[in-house]
Amino acid sequence: MDRRIMMLVIGLVFGTGFGFLMAASQGITLDGHDHATGHGGNHDHAAMAPLAIPAQNAPTLAAEVYKDPVAGWNLKLTVTNFAFSPQNASLDHVPGEGHAHVYANGEKLARLYGPWFHLDHLPEGDVTLDVTLNANSHQELAVDGVPLRVFVPVKN
Repeated sequence: MDRRIMMLVIGLVFGTGFGFLMAASQGITLDGHDHATGHGGNHDHAAMAPLAIPAQNAPTLAAEVYKDPVAGWNLKLTVTNFAFSPQNASLDHVPGEGHAHVYANGEKLARLYGPWFHLDHLPEGDVTLDVTLNANSHQELAVDGVPLRVFVPVKN
């Protein structure tokens, strides 16, 4: 093999290895998640402690699911004292704003930045949708220790 090609291969191997080591030392993984700050990637923030909010003027959450006439399901959220704020997702908590997370049988499907969401498909059989209201910081909101969360059964 030509010496230049061999040197190129050696450089690529060691350079790539060094790059991975540097990224790992900074808490960055291949999914783009920064373990130092908790931001980025498709990390499930459900493990974070709920954010306690005062009961006075606390948000409320209700959810309904409708079979879409063409395909899938339409999820409708009804909230009070709460504003969806996609522009502030992953930033600091601001009282009364944030987004929702939706799960199907415990598996996170998406973040919701508005009251309507189309679900293309759901797992076969009986499904339970679990919808949470979350702060901009992704912490689940809780009033008097009770998470702002609703469960919606779906016959699929």
